[in-house]
Amino acid sequence: MEDSRRAFIKRAIGVGAASAAGVASAATARAQSAGVRGFDHVALPMQNVDAMLAFYRALGFQVNEGAQVCSVHFGQNMINFHRPALWQSGTFTLRAAAAKPPCGDLCFVFDGTPAALRALIEKVGAAVETGPVNRQGGRQTTGSSTYIRDPDQNLLEFIIYP
Repeated sequence: MEDSRRAFIKRAIGVGAASAAGVASAATARAQSAGVRGFDHVALPMQNVDAMLAFYRALGFQVNEGAQVCSVHFGQNMINFHRPALWQSGTFTLRAAAAKPPCGDLCFVFDGTPAALRALIEKVGAAVETGPVNRQGGRQTTGSSTYIRDPDQNLLEFIIYP
């Protein structure tokens, strides 16, 4: 009986020590891997409110309108567009000091074929500035990029990865 009790205690201590080591290892891994993971959102001033919101709706973005800020959502991403009354107020400082339309240069990953992208661009009535051209993207691989402008003349890149 005594031998089985000692064996039990040794196993319990061993498991406890292993569990504590596992918790410490997980905490260490989190601390070592802490850092920037990605964008939550981008914010840009907007001039042509109605045209901009219609444009992003036509691209398939979910559009939420607020009194001072309108947001467009795609996947887990968001762009906040500041209405002119906000960014021109002179008291709004939570923006780049010189930001005024057009100041955006955004790249979106397009999940579809080049033909589907062309059809979407035609649907929104935008002219292709450049593309399709091969570009090194954020995924550190080459994709095919097409560039257009939104109603405020921000540059939009759509990249299709193989």
